[in-house]
Amino acid sequence: MAKIIIIGAGIGGIPMAYELRAAIADEHDITLVSNSPTFHFVPSNPWVAVNWRQREDITVDLAAPMRSKGILFSAEGVSHIKPSENKVILGNDSELDYDYLVIATGPKLAFDEIPGLGPEYFTQSICHIDHAEKAQSAWESFVQNPGPIVIGAAAGASCFGPAYEFAFILDADLRKRKIRDKVPITYVSPEPYIGHMGLNGVGDSKTLLESEFRARHIDWVTNAQITAVDPQLMHVTEYDDDGQEKKQHQLPFDYAMVLPAFTGVDAVRDIAEEGVTNPRGFTLVDQYQRNPTFHNIYSIGVGVAIAPDKPTPVPTGVPKTGYMIESMVAAAVENIAAELEGKAPTAEATWNAICFADMGDTGIAMVALPQIPPRNLSWSKKGKWVHYAKIAFEKYFLHKVKSGSTSPIFENKVLSLLGVDKLKKNQ
Repeated sequence: MAKIIIIGAGIGGIPMAYELRAAIADEHDITLVSNSPTFHFVPSNPWVAVNWRQREDITVDLAAPMRSKGILFSAEGVSHIKPSENKVILGNDSELDYDYLVIATGPKLAFDEIPGLGPEYFTQSICHIDHAEKAQSAWESFVQNPGPIVIGAAAGASCFGPAYEFAFILDADLRKRKIRDKVPITYVSPEPYIGHMGLNGVGDSKTLLESEFRARHIDWVTNAQITAVDPQLMHVTEYDDDGQEKKQHQLPFDYAMVLPAFTGVDAVRDIAEEGVTNPRGFTLVDQYQRNPTFHNIYSIGVGVAIAPDKPTPVPTGVPKTGYMIESMVAAAVENIAAELEGKAPTAEATWNAICFADMGDTGIAMVALPQIPPRNLSWSKKGKWVHYAKIAFEKYFLHKVKSGSTSPIFENKVLSLLGVDKLKKNQ
């Protein structure tokens, strides 16, 4: 009998638990460890921030569905990981032994890297449901006395889609309230150009997103590093393409949302043994999603270390989208199941990317197969169908969490909808 621990109960950890449970014999124990008793659907946080969703709409209590699938569950969180001893120390100081460990924690939000950044200071966040609720309260106050808005991402950020999405959603909400004319909006990003997304662009995302910004009167500053945030004033340094300082910006705001850079969570970043993480605390993996030093440690999701394809004048990270994470889950499940049968791992994640960015009343879809260039397929398209597809995705994933469904979301649903399922089979 093997003991398998999965740390993190998010978009990667929950499917990992369900799909692994279906793939291996019941004699093997699977324990899912989270720092929360509930799951919340992070992609819906922008809607929460403008009061289009409430917490209860996008959260699921995890104890009952895990129990129904024979998966042990703890909401104690993890304080330490000891790879040399095959032990995990929980937040209540109890110890769990493992034969296999899957790290699916997601990131730590590095607000502390910029003075004044974050919901404890002067900017909002949509990275967590708690932050989104604070952003919602701030938004309701803002619309009573509107003024300038700054939306963007910090240097080193690796998740740009939600920043674009939130800028468009705020624009749509302001238009519905008929106060858009009172609100200048500026987008600030370390990306070298609009639509870079940390991916060197996807299809013609540069032209598409620039056009949408112009149509909505959203200004932008790229190659930008936010150096500090004061109450109602953001300090930004803009660089040229050679990385030389070009201009200093002092951007006033009455409402601001900035996506921070990510690091590994403390329990992962503080692992004493060498070879598990990179300097930022992201887990190192080989082509099979295994750690190269400790082969009984797998990692999936946002916490996986992926180097950017090309350097940028201001640092940008590589995003990990839902489909990319799903491909990591599929590979990790297949490889752990193989190892339990005494076989060598052979499954490799596709690392393809599909992104739906809602714009309030329409949306943009981006497809990159694979995510890192060069690609077999790369395009971006706008349409109302994207808005409805994201709503359907939200409902489907929440149903998946509640019911314990093991059917992959993107593999069977989205790629076929987009007409690229035949190409997917060759990836």
